[in-house]
Amino acid sequence: MSKALVSSSYNAALVLGLVTAEQKDMSKSEAFFRVCMEEAAKMQSPRKLLQAYGGLIDLYYDNKKYDESARICRELLELKTDDGKPRIVLTAKTTNFGDIDYDETSAFDTAKQIRPGVHRLLIQALAKQGRYDEALKLTDNLIKAQDHWLERQLKGWVLREAGKYEEAAKIYEDIIDRVSKDKDLEPEEKESYAERYRYTLSNVFLDMGKIDLATEQLEQLLAKKPDDPGYNNDLGYILADNNMKLPEAEKMIRKALELDRKRRQANPKLSPENDRDNGAYLDSLGWVLFKEKKLEEAKKVMLEAVKDKASQHIEIFDHLGDICLALGEKAEAVSAWRKGLEFVGDTRRDLERKAIVLKKIEMNK
Repeated sequence: MSKALVSSSYNAALVLGLVTAEQKDMSKSEAFFRVCMEEAAKMQSPRKLLQAYGGLIDLYYDNKKYDESARICRELLELKTDDGKPRIVLTAKTTNFGDIDYDETSAFDTAKQIRPGVHRLLIQALAKQGRYDEALKLTDNLIKAQDHWLERQLKGWVLREAGKYEEAAKIYEDIIDRVSKDKDLEPEEKESYAERYRYTLSNVFLDMGKIDLATEQLEQLLAKKPDDPGYNNDLGYILADNNMKLPEAEKMIRKALELDRKRRQANPKLSPENDRDNGAYLDSLGWVLFKEKKLEEAKKVMLEAVKDKASQHIEIFDHLGDICLALGEKAEAVSAWRKGLEFVGDTRRDLERKAIVLKKIEMNK
């Protein structure tokens, strides 16, 4: 078969694989992606091989079928693509910092250059299955092979998934220090990575219940970016949730909403239906108003928050339920809590919130 026909078969199967994935028809989607895998191997294309396998890995991962996602990862890791012909091959690779480099090998192994990335995907899938020891062992192997802060970041993520927050916090503190000393990074890159991991660290401290340390990280971020709506909202919410500095918390959350409106309205392509306040920020505002005993105003804001489909989450409906209960509207409270159960994720925090909500329903039904 000519390369043109192979490419045509690949493209047709890829389109059908993506369409059936969108429809969540996983058996059909896998069948089409497998056609892509076979054609990608014939073309000896690392990009298409990753596109085919990666599409199926992501399909199962995004639908929380982590065992299936891990199965496809292992299949790709075990795939033999060395054609056995002796020759020198220059293989292009992208470094950790986006530069192009070349490896010289004596055999053409199509899958070789994509295996490190697949190892990371496998580790994430294992962690999501609760197989933390196995995931950590594989992560330690990656660190032994190349002790870089990117590999350590993956270990921090696994430790957080495992609920080992103290260890995760130490990892992220170390990563921030390593990033600051990395001579291969431009100043802007250092700033960007440090910001990202400091924000993650603030959330790890929040998981630990160390509110002072969580707020300290956010305050450092706000000192550099005082007009960042996300940082203003997050710090305001943490203060409100812990009954701290409520007037200041409300001011910060309202600032976040205003900054987000300005950013949104500066977009000339913004459609009228998308010109609405961020549901997560409205939830923060509703919650601080609840803490300030402004119940009617809090409920009005929270009802707007749950309209934002992008922000619908068990925590928002839990807040709405608490506000309704405080207003003496027990039936509405139970209805809100039950609705929230439709939006439970698979994070440790979500599962803990689910247990709390179930108890509230039982007590008030």
